[in-house]
Amino acid sequence: MQYSVINTGDSNAFEDDHALLSNASRSGEVVVILGTEAGKSLSELRDAAKKTAVLIELDGECLGVHTGESRGEEGGNVLGFSRFRLGAAEPTNLVELVRQPRTTDAAIAAAKAIFEGAGLQVAVCGDFAGRIIDRLVRPYYNAALTRLDEALASADDLDTTLKLGLGYPEGPIALLERTGLEYHCQVTQDLFEAYGEGAYAPARRARVAYMRAMAQRETGAAQLFPIPPSNGD
Repeated sequence: MQYSVINTGDSNAFEDDHALLSNASRSGEVVVILGTEAGKSLSELRDAAKKTAVLIELDGECLGVHTGESRGEEGGNVLGFSRFRLGAAEPTNLVELVRQPRTTDAAIAAAKAIFEGAGLQVAVCGDFAGRIIDRLVRPYYNAALTRLDEALASADDLDTTLKLGLGYPEGPIALLERTGLEYHCQVTQDLFEAYGEGAYAPARRARVAYMRAMAQRETGAAQLFPIPPSNGD
């Protein structure tokens, strides 16, 4: 299936050499819009209604921010998507594909074909802030950080216990420190504001990391968030 790509810059997950970009054509029945200005580019796309599907990259926001919502019956040929990445880690091969209640089957099938053709795996989800992964794992990360604050165990013992007991390849403390606690803070804060659930409120250690990163940016010691935060987003 032929598709074209509109790249508005600063994509969270796709660089120029990725197959999704290199396999694109100058035109096609599907349009993929990447980057921080994807929503604006969608509003300027004159032939959007004639396409089988229009796919726009999301950060943490809902697709409805860009398409509008009406009585729970919104949807058509426009889908959102986000390639999951955890903080500053490399992007994974998972794409969360966001549909609305009336999204057409043809649009979903076309989107899956394009992403899978580029070597990615697709999970289809409803239009919710945080989508699937962040809504499931962020409370777990917050709980691990809080137990560390409470001195339930050392960071090494917490990580080792979870790795051995649950079969995780990496413990949550090591994972968050490797990928950036400040990113976790930003994603969970957005989720907390969206849902108001205490499980999403950023843990103390994440807030401290965020404030330290802010202070370093103000003094020029470091650049805060050199890579856009993941899916939270």
